[in-house]
Amino acid sequence: MTSRTGVITTVILLFFFRTAVANPLQEDEGWYKKTIHAIHLQLSQAINMYTPGNNPRSVQPDGTVRLANVQDWTTGFFPGSLWYGYELTGDAQLKDAAKKFTLGLDTVRHITNTHDLGFMLYCSYGNAYRVTGDSSYLPVLQEGATHLYARFSKTTGTIRSWDMPEWHYPVIIDNMMNLEYLFWAAKAFHQPAYASAMVTHAVTTMKNHYRKDYSSYHVVDYDAATGKVLRRVTHQGLTDESAWARGQAWGLYGYVMCYKNTGNKQFLEQAKHIAAFIMHHPNMPADKIPAWDFDVHNALDGAPRDASAAAVIAAALLELSTEVPAGQPYFDYAAAVLKTLSSDTYLASPGQNHFFLLKHSVGAFLYNSEIDTPIDYADYYYLEALKRYGQIKKLI
Repeated sequence: MTSRTGVITTVILLFFFRTAVANPLQEDEGWYKKTIHAIHLQLSQAINMYTPGNNPRSVQPDGTVRLANVQDWTTGFFPGSLWYGYELTGDAQLKDAAKKFTLGLDTVRHITNTHDLGFMLYCSYGNAYRVTGDSSYLPVLQEGATHLYARFSKTTGTIRSWDMPEWHYPVIIDNMMNLEYLFWAAKAFHQPAYASAMVTHAVTTMKNHYRKDYSSYHVVDYDAATGKVLRRVTHQGLTDESAWARGQAWGLYGYVMCYKNTGNKQFLEQAKHIAAFIMHHPNMPADKIPAWDFDVHNALDGAPRDASAAAVIAAALLELSTEVPAGQPYFDYAAAVLKTLSSDTYLASPGQNHFFLLKHSVGAFLYNSEIDTPIDYADYYYLEALKRYGQIKKLI
């Protein structure tokens, strides 16, 4: 009798083991659902802690929260995170809060002195319109797009980034992210010139920002009168010739997005080359969360990691994985990044971290600004990546 019971028990255990192996989706659902639950708890508390128009940006060394007002380039990320949070959880309270925090940025439509209008408006109002289809969001988006396009120069073939007097006509690699706003606006407002300008900007950036190994300079300063490149330097990387991690992520994301919007194969090839540079870099740590610059000497031994760069890389690679026939390696790499970011090392426990989601990002190391801290754009692109992963795996 005992022997027969043992045989039955063994058969049952083997059945469950084989079922688990045969259905890896269960594992995906496990970590993914746990992560979405933690995010839901955190965002549900964050919406009661902050006030529209003064959105959480990061945490300062003294433990206080650095807020982003309507002039701050990061101000659109928290409303955008709430829109993604609503899509991932279905919680109507997050949707209501997302609307409230988005409308708190109404005056951004009048800003003309920055390229960051894509981050500020497309991540907030753009997501609001995408999720709800409510046309009341369109006037702000239309006015902002007009101001962003006005910063395009046919002479340089680029959108100007900053209006600071120490520069002639500066263009930063970050600007690749803001092209998506005008690609969308070209269709939404019947302005084909917007899309044409964005293609020109992407081609010019590909020519002037990238080295032979497909790493990117941070800043290219042009002569506004002739379009000639005056210098290639950094503002946030280790050196002028180093590979600032988030800059590499911006470029990767930007060229994947450009290909998706145009079907232009040169953008796809550029994205694949940048992806290879990132994925196979000898200084990439085993957990795939890069140090703040790929060229820091102690990248594998104690240099501050940048979860924000990792989140952008994951979001970009997931998109790239759906745009090419052999996309599995990109998906697998992004999935590994997401699982690391969703571990206790990087994902904050609910109620902690001032209600930010991720820990351990770096803003501007050289200026001792936002080092090893939560940052709003890390959370935004982490949520975007989680949504893309869930859609690809049919978990949402």
